[in-house]
Amino acid sequence: MKPAPFEYHAPTTVEQALSLLAEHGYDAKILAGGQSLIPMMNFRLAQPAVLVDMNNIPDLAFIKAGDDGLRIGAMTRHYQVETSDLAAEHAPLIHATMPKIAYPQVRSRGTFGGSISHADPAAELPTLTFALDAKFRLVSLRGERWIPAREFFFGLFTTALEPDEILAEASIPPLPPHSGWSLQEVARRPHDFALVGAAAVLTLDANGRCEDARLVFLSVGDRPMFAERASDLLKGQEVTPEAIRAAAELASTEEIDPSSDIHASVDFRRHLANVLCRRAIEQALERAKENKE
Repeated sequence: MKPAPFEYHAPTTVEQALSLLAEHGYDAKILAGGQSLIPMMNFRLAQPAVLVDMNNIPDLAFIKAGDDGLRIGAMTRHYQVETSDLAAEHAPLIHATMPKIAYPQVRSRGTFGGSISHADPAAELPTLTFALDAKFRLVSLRGERWIPAREFFFGLFTTALEPDEILAEASIPPLPPHSGWSLQEVARRPHDFALVGAAAVLTLDANGRCEDARLVFLSVGDRPMFAERASDLLKGQEVTPEAIRAAAELASTEEIDPSSDIHASVDFRRHLANVLCRRAIEQALERAKENKE
């Protein structure tokens, strides 16, 4: 298959790229790593009239750490996050997950911001940035704005990005003391998109009770699915096996919206969500206890 004809631009600055987006609007598409866009263009599922290649803009590829947490530029490759000591120290959940994303060949080209902007509900990074309470810097010729991850994802491949905007970077705040994290997934083969995934981030108070909890799922809806009621169920109490089972049951039966396909039925996905949620909470709890001591 070959893509439909398109006009190609390779700007060398963010300003040049923004000017092209402002000029062409919905007719333009950004090319980052191309691991999703190019196959879609080859199958003519996407037919942009203008392609704006961001790969010659070095200012968008960086990993920095500060008092406000970890900042990752949109054009930073997956493998760079995977091998970054800063990412391992300041965002261990993301760092530990990177090797699970596709294959080394894909991670060598795929970009952090490209995955988030693509907003595939089966992808890990949208769910993890949501669970970690990250925020994104969006820029255009009109200025810039920061938007929380929980307000960024609207639906299937749909985000808060306007046609003239670029996602420039992600900012991931530091986890509070006494926090733990986990991502549990099941896939048909290693490195395939997960049939279901469950992320858990827990923070314990001085008495060992749950101070904060965020349970977020992938591949069970049209966006990262935040189990808010199940998360609230854990807050303010000791995270016992009974509490874990109750939270997982609530999340898997009432707070996700899975669909059937050739790989799994709705019922099977709900079963997986229940099991993976329990495992994620248990592992996050153990890590929180370790960080407490």
